Amino acid sequence: MKNRLLAKGLALLAMLGLLMLGLGLIHDVVQDRIRNRDHAVQGVVASLAGRQTLMGPVLVQNCTETTGMEKGSKTEWTTRPFQRLLLPDQLRHEATARMEDRSRGLHKVSTYALQDSITASFANAAQYLDKPSIEPAADQTVRCGALRVALSLTDPRGIRSATIEVDGRSLDVGPGTSLERYSQGLQATLPTTLLKQDGTLKLQIALELVGTEKLAFVPLGNSSQVQLSADWPHPSFGGSFLPNRREIGDKGFNAHWNLSALASSARQAFTDQQPLCQPGSQRQAGEYAAPAQAGNGPCLESLDTDFVDPINPYSLSDRATKYGLLFVVLTFVAVGLFEVLKQLRVHPIQYLLVGSALCSFFLLLISLSEHMGFASAYAIAATACVLLLAHYASHILGSVRRGLPFAAAIASLYGLLYVLLQLEQSALIVGAIALFAVLAVIMICTRHVDWYAFGRQDGERNAEGFSRTTGALPS
Repeated sequence: MKNRLLAKGLALLAMLGLLMLGLGLIHDVVQDRIRNRDHAVQGVVASLAGRQTLMGPVLVQNCTETTGMEKGSKTEWTTRPFQRLLLPDQLRHEATARMEDRSRGLHKVSTYALQDSITASFANAAQYLDKPSIEPAADQTVRCGALRVALSLTDPRGIRSATIEVDGRSLDVGPGTSLERYSQGLQATLPTTLLKQDGTLKLQIALELVGTEKLAFVPLGNSSQVQLSADWPHPSFGGSFLPNRREIGDKGFNAHWNLSALASSARQAFTDQQPLCQPGSQRQAGEYAAPAQAGNGPCLESLDTDFVDPINPYSLSDRATKYGLLFVVLTFVAVGLFEVLKQLRVHPIQYLLVGSALCSFFLLLISLSEHMGFASAYAIAATACVLLLAHYASHILGSVRRGLPFAAAIASLYGLLYVLLQLEQSALIVGAIALFAVLAVIMICTRHVDWYAFGRQDGERNAEGFSRTTGALPS
């Protein structure tokens, strides 16, 4: 091929394709480690407890309605079971979570031990429960069983202890609830002697609970207040409502929700026994949407807190590998600049070796981060690659004076990548500015290059005085 520049470009494209294949294989390794980590989380959940959502307490009474219908000289009786629910007027959670790390092999999972003091008041408990909700007719009978206090949980295996008190009197707590959909949790029979005709029924519940990674509360009161504190400095608040107030520090956070039933459909959804809302079901295309329908009513809203790990080595390594192609391209550009400006010849195989060293960084990063902190693993992997490239570049570029600036440029790339990984919310603008700066440097450095002369055959270039630099490998 007469045009050496075209041949060189095609060779570099082939090298780039091989490196992209290598990056793809490394990305598959990262994804495999992420799947292993997910399996570790499932293992902890299977042996401890999963994500917890607290619903209640509520008052429940199982009733049956018997109706007679005359058919000729006989009366046929039909029985219909139903439940009567009374949701609290005032509901307050004062919860404190203590974080605990559990391990499965190399993987750490964030779990918590929760201590929750729950106060619930029912203003009209006696008036509502002393008589049936349906006035019986002559051919109709309504019978109701004992009144029960029910507190539902998504994973009752996490219950460590629970006490329920009414006016200082402890009730006998048992497992399960009589609710159809929210059947997991705890319950206690409420003696009718504790109901005051003109007074408010007040419940005090002390609950110790363990769970994994996420905690949520369902606002079932006419007025619901939740105060949650934890020794975890990286909470992620979600669900249907954000906290009214929150304080986040280096040693933990404190969040407070104050919610009226006028702003939430949780009471109606709970009465209709609807499922919990799925993440993202409340918003679509960046705008507020009506609650997702489940069955015949809205889904059950909740106040969510995720105990996220911002330095999860697997998520950070996955994000880092997505910049791999950009790393290789920028490095090829840097080598090409030295080749053009210093009149050197760098063989495509040498480009391939330099790119392979860059790719090995990502494999080193994921493997080291499983045994130490992500920052330490990043520093070791980056330092090793920079030193290797500094040594190799000093030979292929003809001198240490050229190899050191090249290594400094690679070190700057690693520093930029680390900044992008830490600035998740503003990574786009920082990356865009950095790419613009790189393009500006390339355009300034090559503004006097005669690209037509660079693409001619060697004889033509030698005739014009374009001499080679000794010590460089031929291409």
